[in-house]
Amino acid sequence: MYPASFPALPVLTELAGRWPGAQRTMPLALAADIVSSVDQPYGEVDPHVTHAADIARLRTLTEETLGGADLDDDSSTYVHMLRALLAFDGDEVWGAHLDGLNDEEYEVACPHCEEEIFVAFGRYGAFTTQDGMYLRDTGAERLPLRPADPADLAGVGKRLHARAIADGHPDVAEKLTYVFGHADCAACGERFRVDEAVTARWSDQG
Repeated sequence: MYPASFPALPVLTELAGRWPGAQRTMPLALAADIVSSVDQPYGEVDPHVTHAADIARLRTLTEETLGGADLDDDSSTYVHMLRALLAFDGDEVWGAHLDGLNDEEYEVACPHCEEEIFVAFGRYGAFTTQDGMYLRDTGAERLPLRPADPADLAGVGKRLHARAIADGHPDVAEKLTYVFGHADCAACGERFRVDEAVTARWSDQG
């Protein structure tokens, strides 16, 4: 994160406020990148406090964008805006890494054996594997994911799933059941919660 990034927030806020609907998604996404960065400008008072008014305005604009009709058929941009909303809310993990929903995978360390595992969910199926080339169907072992029952979701998982359903994005909601569900490690076979492994990965790197 460059020192000038946070000072750019007023400009991005002004642009996002001036542009309508889906046209404002780019400045909102850029602002979310800045706000969710773990790198803070050296020697400055907490920039989230300094720029609190801009962040609050950006959050309002993101809510308006999510509620608009422009994103009805654009699940990818919808996920970017969900991530931005979380970033402006101060969620340090999902505000930076919810975009894994668009990639249809997260790479995590198994909390039991610490092996690197790919958690995939999308066009190639829903499974864990140790094979980073799984797109080529190399025959490596795949263990099926265990999606969460939406009725059992809590916290941010429940909030995001309910929001995606209400906003008409059932495909995003389905992916969330895998991200907030359980997986069996393709290395040791032990079961773990996917969201906890994602949180551990990015908390460690943050």
